[in-house]
Amino acid sequence: MEKLVIEGGRKLTGEVKISGAKNAALPLIAATLLAEGVHVLNNVPDLRDTRTILRLLESLGLTWKREGDALYIDGTGLRYSEASYDLVKTMRASVLVLGPLLARLGKAKVSMPGGCAIGARPINFHLTGFEQLGVTCDLEHGYVDARIEGRLQGGTVYFDIPSVTGTENLLMAASLAEGTTVIKNAAREPEIGNLIDMLTAMGARIEGRDTAQLVIRGVKTLHAATSRIIPDRIEAGTYAIAIAATGGEAVVKGCDPAHLPALLGKMHSAGVAVDAGTDSLSIQSPVCRGERIAAVDVTTMPYPGYPTDLQAQFMALMTLATGVSVIHETIFENRFMHVAELQRMGADIKIDGRIAMVKGLAETDLFGAQVMATDLRASSSLVIAGLAAVGRTDISRIYHLERGYEDMVGKLTGLGANVWKEDE
Repeated sequence: MEKLVIEGGRKLTGEVKISGAKNAALPLIAATLLAEGVHVLNNVPDLRDTRTILRLLESLGLTWKREGDALYIDGTGLRYSEASYDLVKTMRASVLVLGPLLARLGKAKVSMPGGCAIGARPINFHLTGFEQLGVTCDLEHGYVDARIEGRLQGGTVYFDIPSVTGTENLLMAASLAEGTTVIKNAAREPEIGNLIDMLTAMGARIEGRDTAQLVIRGVKTLHAATSRIIPDRIEAGTYAIAIAATGGEAVVKGCDPAHLPALLGKMHSAGVAVDAGTDSLSIQSPVCRGERIAAVDVTTMPYPGYPTDLQAQFMALMTLATGVSVIHETIFENRFMHVAELQRMGADIKIDGRIAMVKGLAETDLFGAQVMATDLRASSSLVIAGLAAVGRTDISRIYHLERGYEDMVGKLTGLGANVWKEDE
């Protein structure tokens, strides 16, 4: 097992290129189950999670090949309907095969999903939605066993809380349902828009893109199509925060600033100079101007609010700010597991339920330490802290990091960081 080693104290400068979005690639890969023929997906990141879902597709009978950042997935050979625990246990997004399997085969047996231990993240939203489409769902021995006689039937689905994977699963299933399906209080993340674009290219009829109400008029069959994965807004935000935290000045290229409205507003409030182009972000830390980072309060919310996937990274930035910031996590109940590790590096953070109070170090520094990644985004907050800290930081369990960040060592090295991997 490998660990990440960082010698901190270097300002990040230059340029960094953003990869395709993990959270868009996974549902688009799952969507290839819906139709025969060779689907082409471009700008696909090479990550632990994308490799896992491709192994899952193989186990269901599909074949694929990768050429650079392009994936060619042949949906013709689909013949199995069971996703085993061994494949699903490491990645919650594996549940996304439920909808396509039900739509195409009329049955699916999928192990209860795993992934990061950041909260309950129940899949009841998915199951309740499927039941509105006529599906019978049973939970037994750690598996979801879902089935229907004939085609799925259109219906109305209401989410009490917007669910990203729930919306995606229902979108895929409803595309091949008989009749019209309405999803109310749907999630509006850019990754869902990316999936809608792919399904539309495959022949689906979907109205309401980027709104909280989606109307899907089912069709009998879909066909293979070519699609492109959008840039990873979470990766772009992570590097933007890292640049600011190290007192650096750099350009984040190949991103879509329009996907990060809440983060850019908070960074501006913190004193970070942000120049947003069509597909780039120019970031200048206030330290470059002889100023300090200002404390800013953050409350995580569904899109277009502040993303929970950038909460841990922004907390790392706030440990360096002047003043006290209050961070309220409303999405996942266990998403402060990185706090104990940041405290090992000298951070002054107090937790009260879902609220963290971060007292910036002002005139002192974070210091390097041995820390442990507890989930995907927590691991990137430790990277940011390590880059800004004095001395050496060793981050263990970096397989979490590799689930969602493509070639982070290479990209950070390109920005001037002193970072490498070692065997533990």
